[in-house]
Amino acid sequence: MNERSFYLTTPIYYVNSVPHLGTAYTTVAADALARYRRMTGHDVLFLTGLDEHGQKVAQAADEAGMSPQEWCDSIAPRFLEAWEMLRITNDDFIRTTEERHKRGVQAFWQALHDAGHLYQGHYEGWYCVPCETYYAEDQIGDHECPVCGRELEFIREDNWFFKLSEFGDSLLELYDARAVEGRPFIRPETRSNEVVAFVRSGLKDLSISRTTFEWGVPLPFGDGHVTYVWIDALLNYITAIGYGDPEKATDFERRWPAQYHFVGKDIIRFHCVIWPAMLLAAGLEVPECVYAHGFLLAKGEKMSKSKGNAQTPASLVQRFGVDAYRYYFLRDVRFGEDGSISMESMVQRYNGDLANDWGNLCSRLFNMTEKYLGGLAPTSPRGLSTEADDTLRSLALSLPDKYESAMAALDFGAALEATWDLIKEANRYIETVAPWNLAKTEETADRLATVLYNTLESVRIAALFCAPVMPETSAEVWRRLSLGDIHQVTDIVSAARWGQLPGGNRVFKGEPLFPRIYEDQQDA
Repeated sequence: MNERSFYLTTPIYYVNSVPHLGTAYTTVAADALARYRRMTGHDVLFLTGLDEHGQKVAQAADEAGMSPQEWCDSIAPRFLEAWEMLRITNDDFIRTTEERHKRGVQAFWQALHDAGHLYQGHYEGWYCVPCETYYAEDQIGDHECPVCGRELEFIREDNWFFKLSEFGDSLLELYDARAVEGRPFIRPETRSNEVVAFVRSGLKDLSISRTTFEWGVPLPFGDGHVTYVWIDALLNYITAIGYGDPEKATDFERRWPAQYHFVGKDIIRFHCVIWPAMLLAAGLEVPECVYAHGFLLAKGEKMSKSKGNAQTPASLVQRFGVDAYRYYFLRDVRFGEDGSISMESMVQRYNGDLANDWGNLCSRLFNMTEKYLGGLAPTSPRGLSTEADDTLRSLALSLPDKYESAMAALDFGAALEATWDLIKEANRYIETVAPWNLAKTEETADRLATVLYNTLESVRIAALFCAPVMPETSAEVWRRLSLGDIHQVTDIVSAARWGQLPGGNRVFKGEPLFPRIYEDQQDA
């Protein structure tokens, strides 16, 4: 793998419905990390896509009076539109009905078949169609799915099985080795404890095929068998980068293993048990980390289509704007934990952090630059500095390290908090030194120029570190400072060095970045 390659994935999403806040949350978080890693000079590949096979999809299509492929083709644009609206910068979008995926899936299972990791057998057990999941008798109560609560189906069919039971010790060794190395395979730690306990309890062989329906990738060695949808879906992480295609072998070697799989905590066993076991069986490296985030909670309940409380992102983006939407979910919800969301808290975060702190700072500063300096940035100050100057500059100088530390831990809230420390200090700085008083006499003209330069430079740097989460606003701030395209920055540490705002740059006032919201809002 190329040392500067950074390969990041979201789960691929089911096409039984349109995107909601939960799917958008995972995708926005992945996008913020991908944007930041591009700004640290990495060769990023950010993958997302759609899981288009399985009984659930076939049923949804039938209910809509369509063929499965027609149904998938009708839903896919909705996801693409949602990601465009949210300014998602994925480099690839895979659909499991694509030929490149089918080819890779068949190549993978042929390899495991030839290596003796598969066998034919008979399956009897309980199956949840909406969750596409098998359950043992001891995992269920009154024949209801322990996840979604729907009635389970009892299935009897001949299947092909993967010898998952043979990989328990290897998986435990993997978890332990990664932990000792300080780079845990499963994060956060609470999820790791759950998975380790599950593996230690003993693994059972896994059915990898179905014969009761046809909507799936056919196994190359089993007539009438299609690949179990979860197994099909997991393989997208390698089929997207060329597995199974001899012409893409170099691309695959350069990209694999992935640095991160972002997943919801409800699918962690598929990604942290079945997936690495499959890779070990195939002689492939396992990803560096599977990071399982929590659920979004609305009034204490998980947001999901099955509960009927899921929302689409569009209504919130229309009300607050895309950057405020992205900011709220990454600042208010700690990645890795469940997080309660509400319209009230979103309005509070918007008015407090965005309108009052960031937006007001830019408006006041750009207006003062126009009023006192004719709209031209002053030159970098020389000579003695005050304690207030030093405090502001010190916060700006420490921001890159703080931000990197937070992002390496996938603590988006801490990264934004470090950025807001600089923004709030810039606001305090203006209040403390009072440029409007300095502008009253020629004797303090040099001091006025120093104060405005220091604040403008702080805003320039703050915009850099806001950019992964709020790309549009950061680009606009740089435009108003007559700087280049902030999205072309590939060395954020160098770009954030103090004193790089060119003197004489035209500074534009512009409209408020975040107009304050006054209307009362109902809880989401």
